[in-house]
Amino acid sequence: MTTPPGGVTDRLTGLVHALRAHGLSIGTGESVDAGHALEAVGFTDRERTREALAATLLHKAGQRPLFDRVFDLYFPLSSADPDADPSEESESAGAFDTAALRERLAAALAAGDGSALTRLAGEAVGGLGGYGSAPGSDGWSSHQTLARLRPETLLARVRAILRDAAGAGAGEGKGGGDGSAFTDRLTDDEIRRRIEAFRERVRTEARRRVAERQGRDRVARRAVAGTPDSVDFLLAGRAQLDELRTTVRPLARKLATRLAARRRRAARGRIDLRRTLRGSLSTGGVPMRPVLRRRRPVRPELVLLCDVSGSVAGFANFTMLLVQALHDQFSKVRVFAFVNRVDEVTDLIARGAADPAGLGARILDEAELTGWHGQSDYGTALGEFAERYADAVGPRTAVFVLGDARTNMSDPNLPALKAIADRARRVHWLNPEQPALWSTGDSVALAYAELVDMYPCRNARQLGELIGRLLPV
Repeated sequence: MTTPPGGVTDRLTGLVHALRAHGLSIGTGESVDAGHALEAVGFTDRERTREALAATLLHKAGQRPLFDRVFDLYFPLSSADPDADPSEESESAGAFDTAALRERLAAALAAGDGSALTRLAGEAVGGLGGYGSAPGSDGWSSHQTLARLRPETLLARVRAILRDAAGAGAGEGKGGGDGSAFTDRLTDDEIRRRIEAFRERVRTEARRRVAERQGRDRVARRAVAGTPDSVDFLLAGRAQLDELRTTVRPLARKLATRLAARRRRAARGRIDLRRTLRGSLSTGGVPMRPVLRRRRPVRPELVLLCDVSGSVAGFANFTMLLVQALHDQFSKVRVFAFVNRVDEVTDLIARGAADPAGLGARILDEAELTGWHGQSDYGTALGEFAERYADAVGPRTAVFVLGDARTNMSDPNLPALKAIADRARRVHWLNPEQPALWSTGDSVALAYAELVDMYPCRNARQLGELIGRLLPV
């Protein structure tokens, strides 16, 4: 890679600003260190440049995938002519020799040739991924490219190439045994890994070409997936939720440390004015040594009331796992789930620590959460909770309600929520929808917000901040 056009400073500051836009904490000191690192390693070896910037800008291993995607935009392997017409480069999908490209791709996958795979990714996007005819609307689609190229179907072809190469080098194998079957599985896993790496190269190339037309900054902010803790709960797919669950334990440890620090500060209590003034007599009436009232170290109680229906289920399940990981911070934790009926799932949450991925299915299978219909009904659920589980809420209890407050046009039962709020120490409602959608359609969020504190909570980062700030000590 040669020195990138447009100025090293502009590329580096653009990279830093894009990473900050995705929530990464990068200070001025790290940016200066990154500049010194670029000065030291230069641009002759692109991977060395990548590693130098990653070492100076990142703080956590989980930030690396995001960094790599943004780096590929600001320090691309090659730079296409932004004024080139994609229709001229690709001509048409029909004229492009897809079969020949697939054969070359299979050979490169079998050889594990990274540079060849990168070149083939560029050819594939140029030949199969272009769409549109007007310069203002032209684009490049990795999804379209991969759908036409279908690299995942090359597994058998690549395996055959590897077997032919092994046979030519070592003669016919003995095969047929358990060891051979095990080796075949390892080989297939490695081929799948190489195919997925090629798919990522195609995505990178498509983003690079789009960035040439629309601007790197815009694409870096809108078309690059962020870190797992920034993924919107309501938009997260199964793979993203699985990745998000891996952050539960680290986040719980961080929050436990923060809560312990808050508890130590709160234990000091408020100033005892009478004793402080009495002590000031020895200093001429100047209160040199404030006397504090000592607080009794009593841990609070926590109750979760979670809507586990539809798209909000992922949000509720993640929060339940997080609270379970924090259970040592409270004297008692009780968890209730509902769709249109309420049932306690505290024991299921505890048993779900060993299998967090199956927690949602286990709750729906073992708990009684639905009546004669399967739609969420907040009014009925709140009323049943206030009637059946009133003993779970007391003056030391903090109640967290998790849900989007969409009642499917049923009665919201505001008196039931008010009864819960009157009994509890505090009630907080965490809503995974953005505030602009509150009380639109069948949502009664603003009506509930008049009775309890309601907060938008759209991703794990916001959840961690809210939990750390709102949990009682």
